[in-house]
Amino acid sequence: MNRVGIVYDPVFLEHDTGTHVENAQRLVETLSLIEKSELKDKLTRIYPRPATIEELSRVHSGEYINQVEQKCQAGGGWLDADTIVSKGSFKAALYAAGAALTAVDAVMNNRVDTAFTLVRPPGHHATCWHAMGFCLFNNVAVAAKYALSNYSIDRILIIDFDVHHGNGTQDAFFGDSEVLYFSTHQYPLYPGTGGLNETGAREGEGFTVNIPLLVGWGDREYEAVFEDVLAPIAMRFKPELMIVSAGYDAHWADNIAQMNMSISGYARLTQIIKVLADTLCPGRMVFSLEGGYHLQALSSSILASLQILLGNTEYDDPLGKKETKTKPIDLESFIKMVQIKHNI
Repeated sequence: MNRVGIVYDPVFLEHDTGTHVENAQRLVETLSLIEKSELKDKLTRIYPRPATIEELSRVHSGEYINQVEQKCQAGGGWLDADTIVSKGSFKAALYAAGAALTAVDAVMNNRVDTAFTLVRPPGHHATCWHAMGFCLFNNVAVAAKYALSNYSIDRILIIDFDVHHGNGTQDAFFGDSEVLYFSTHQYPLYPGTGGLNETGAREGEGFTVNIPLLVGWGDREYEAVFEDVLAPIAMRFKPELMIVSAGYDAHWADNIAQMNMSISGYARLTQIIKVLADTLCPGRMVFSLEGGYHLQALSSSILASLQILLGNTEYDDPLGKKETKTKPIDLESFIKMVQIKHNI
């Protein structure tokens, strides 16, 4: 049995977004499902600490950090057209970023093999200067910078399977060869970035890998991309730590986008990632929750991912699959195009 940590604190519920699609019920439902399952006694509970301002400043400007804090202290409001904060949001965001740092410590110090941070607000859209797409601080980017600064490693692979492109994470490492950013996302879709030709700059050229997927693609297409593109790229890069932006909003029941992933599909992606981590970096992985807004799809997908990470092969998929109608030739052509782009 693999050792899997779950990083959570009730402070994440203090990020009060009201009836916003990104709301506290996402975690409440997921925790309830875990509590009812046999997993609750198999997971190692890990309590996060808040990230420090210095740790956040490796990714975000001091001016922006102050802006978020002051907005929350004033009672909250909208930071951009999509992103709202409340009085408790700054504290929650410090702990969300800190949860990723706590997870890195737990994995790198061999307390657990893998740690899953069950957090909100999410992070992968947040840039140096701006909140975006429900995100305040870029939890995954802060964690990668922290790991590089505090441990004797110099290669981190970030895998982002949220349905939206993680523009903030890409920006943080676009000129960096120590972090390889790999993203699958519906394209075109918010925030409009993540084209195939966005591959990095300067010494980071080739270390950004964007997979812009077509509307309606699902389990078969995602699995092919992970097996035929991610796997060879990971084997070539040889990461010493893998960090996953785990967004479950490409599920067919989630109406924030138009993809057709299933809970079983997410279990399969987790399995592929786990095999790569076991092969390349003694299983060292940190999963950080990003999107996912259909409560049953989200909670059941997380549960399935945790089952796979624990080493189990059985999981529940109460919603089933929605078959896609992509022609194999279309998928094969797409995969070949991406492979050529990245010299696979």
